[in-house]
Amino acid sequence: MSQISNRLLSLSESATLAMSQKSRELQAQGLDIINLSVGEPDFNTPDHIKEAAIKAINDNQTHYPPVPGYPELRKAVCNRLKRALDLDYDFNQVIISAGGKHSLANVIMAVINPGDEVILPAPYWVSYAELVKLAEGKNVIIEAGIEQDFKITPAQLEAAITDKTRMFIINSPSNPTGSMYSKAELRALADVLVKYPNIIVLSDEIYEMISYEEKHASMAQFADLKDRVVLCNGLSKGYAMTGWRMGYIAAPLDIAKACNKLQGQMTSGITSITQAAGIAALNGSDEPSLKMTAEFKKRRDMLYDLLKQIPGLKLNKPTGAFYFFPDVTSYIGKSYNGKKMENSMDLAMYLLEVGHVATVAGSAFGIEGYVRLSYAASTEKLMAAAERIKNALADLK
Repeated sequence: MSQISNRLLSLSESATLAMSQKSRELQAQGLDIINLSVGEPDFNTPDHIKEAAIKAINDNQTHYPPVPGYPELRKAVCNRLKRALDLDYDFNQVIISAGGKHSLANVIMAVINPGDEVILPAPYWVSYAELVKLAEGKNVIIEAGIEQDFKITPAQLEAAITDKTRMFIINSPSNPTGSMYSKAELRALADVLVKYPNIIVLSDEIYEMISYEEKHASMAQFADLKDRVVLCNGLSKGYAMTGWRMGYIAAPLDIAKACNKLQGQMTSGITSITQAAGIAALNGSDEPSLKMTAEFKKRRDMLYDLLKQIPGLKLNKPTGAFYFFPDVTSYIGKSYNGKKMENSMDLAMYLLEVGHVATVAGSAFGIEGYVRLSYAASTEKLMAAAERIKNALADLK
């Protein structure tokens, strides 16, 4: 008899972390692997943020913090949401957690009962579906492929709603696709959701600061829906603070209180040092973040031009985040040295083992026939990776 709970046995390993681990193993064997599997900015945390953390240590800010975060930090979140998105929140509606993933887990565990249905547009970030499983909810998947720019329609959303629907998860800009919903597109989805007052909207906006042609639009901007929207964000992507582990929600007060209660029993408050850094990040200049976004845009444009030259690869031009999610179905069914590419996982492993480029299979994101490439890497590495991918795919017959 297994000593592990059914809850954990039903859980899948994170495919992005697994591919990253596989890449490190091959690198340790001496292979030159270009890792495009990780969703992490390749920039360092801005100096003014690091200095605030060092000061906190020197000032002995090293004791237990409040479970939901220091009031000063939660007010800084509110001020930034007002400044950047014109959203009004009281600091008691804000809960600080150990990264965006922790924030999402809190909300899903706080809201979902066994058997509740959660509508999840695919492709989706790898952990959404697994967190719903942990809460004993049921994932209801809506597929939106490259032909619709990876964005679901209001008709698709309405068709998926039942009397068991309890939550709708939306991620814009999107991981893994980089697609963004416009304000008009979000309003059309909101028009459906306002008709169903039992549905909570979990809006993951972690890539909010990394948008290119158009300004980020939030699901929380609509007055007729805001009291059912939980906005989730964090510092990892926009401020290059992945290792600091700070995420946050801005939520209806009852959900914020529920997440505070859960976090109080699970982890308590996040490290006091990160909170000091978070205050500096949120209250400080956005200039370093804007420079990072400008560099990501240059890389996107360059890599888009290179990937377009690869025969049989279909791709859209993402407007946010730092990913491409090309359609690779024309290569499924082809072979290399007698090994047939049965699916996107086979192809991702082939690109790693033969092309020496780490990507992530589309199946990890709930949709087959795609791979995810992160362009959070240097220009030189991206140019070399595109060439390796092109050559490896050309060798498939």
